Amino acid sequence: MTSREIIQRVLAHDNPPRIGMAFGEYEGQERLNDLASAGPASDPNSGDREWANDETGGEIHTDEWGCLWRRLKGRSQGGEVIRAPIQTWEDLDTYQPPTLGDPKRYEHVAAVRKEHVDKYMLGWVPGGCAFNVARYLRRLEQYLEDCAAEPEQVWRLNELVNDLALAQVDIYADRGLDGVMFCEDWGTEDRLLVSPRMWDKLFKPFFARLIERAHGRGLTVWMHSCGMIRDIIPPLVDLGMDVFQLDQPELSGLEFLTQFADRTTFYSPVDIQKVLPTGDRELIESRAREMIRLLGGKGGGFIATMYGDPVGIGVDPVWQQWAYNVFLSEGVYRQAE
Repeated sequence: MTSREIIQRVLAHDNPPRIGMAFGEYEGQERLNDLASAGPASDPNSGDREWANDETGGEIHTDEWGCLWRRLKGRSQGGEVIRAPIQTWEDLDTYQPPTLGDPKRYEHVAAVRKEHVDKYMLGWVPGGCAFNVARYLRRLEQYLEDCAAEPEQVWRLNELVNDLALAQVDIYADRGLDGVMFCEDWGTEDRLLVSPRMWDKLFKPFFARLIERAHGRGLTVWMHSCGMIRDIIPPLVDLGMDVFQLDQPELSGLEFLTQFADRTTFYSPVDIQKVLPTGDRELIESRAREMIRLLGGKGGGFIATMYGDPVGIGVDPVWQQWAYNVFLSEGVYRQAE
């Protein structure tokens, strides 16, 4: 059975021979990885610039959405938007979004699909469903204020971003991919960034639109989100969200998540805040076993993975290897009860 077939059965809760696995190399040795991915090529005409030094000792760059970012010098990630392209709602009338709906930016994807024909392949949607980029087009603090004060304008902005996401869904479907994935960090450590009622009014319709389009084209939908998102997991499951990529599954609680494990799939490492940073081998291994049992105990529903920047969160890579060994040796699905 190929990796692609295993993931298909994991997602369908069709009693695959093992859990899904998505791990990169460790000490130069390949580890089990059932997934492959591709995203849009850079637009040479977008004006997207490399990071450059600024006069205050930091680094700045403008992305293809027109957002000016600043970060501390020498950092490979992070930063914040210091100038948004949509300063007033009149700017939205003339705003020119990036060319993410141009099929020419995806000409390489068919070759990647062919190279990884035995893998389950995902297409990256950089703008997210809407929130991931819309919040930066106004700057986060202003955007959240807008959600309360000017929801009609927020709807217009969300729709612009969501239209691009739908265009990418069609492009990936035309190139024979299996699913699409996007990132939308919806939670703080203890709640959503907006109220559940506001999320339901301003954002849920765009998730419904994206999921419907993807499923209509034969693609699954995968979403990464950080923070406490318990309030939106049930409605997203009801809409048909296929996979939740959660780096902090313990924040929502494995026991909470398991009630949905027969209707959706969780794609997670051992928790990157509460478990991995402890360096406690017994704890890490025991929680890996619990993830197999609770998330993968209903004939499918669990894909184990790693955190891509362990050093950045103070984790020795060997600590993730302990979890990998448990996932590899004990990650056999029980039959659905």
